[in-house]
Amino acid sequence: MSFRPPKPSAPIWSKAPVSALDYELAQEKASALGRLGRALERALAALAAFDAERAEAGAEEARRDALVAEAGTALWYFIVQREACGLRDSRSVLRDYRVPAEVRDRMGAFPPRRG
Repeated sequence: MSFRPPKPSAPIWSKAPVSALDYELAQEKASALGRLGRALERALAALAAFDAERAEAGAEEARRDALVAEAGTALWYFIVQREACGLRDSRSVLRDYRVPAEVRDRMGAFPPRRG
């Protein structure tokens, strides 16, 4: 009877290159989802800060409209990325991020082209 030492176990991706690619794609999807979530949080915070400042100083309406549009675009990107990750229900995002109705209504809407 002969004795063989155990072979070192190889990483999972060395056995199937497709598994390595799937793993990398999943990592990138998760990373993109995190980046887009932080961008949505920044856009919503900028809108809230503007509203708080406006209550005190009477700031311009065009700037607020631009902030609502930016938040709507950030929300759209975030929702699309979530769906690409297989997360289909966006109601929890709207609730958890406390997305105002006007931002939700602007999601995916582009401003008219000029010139």
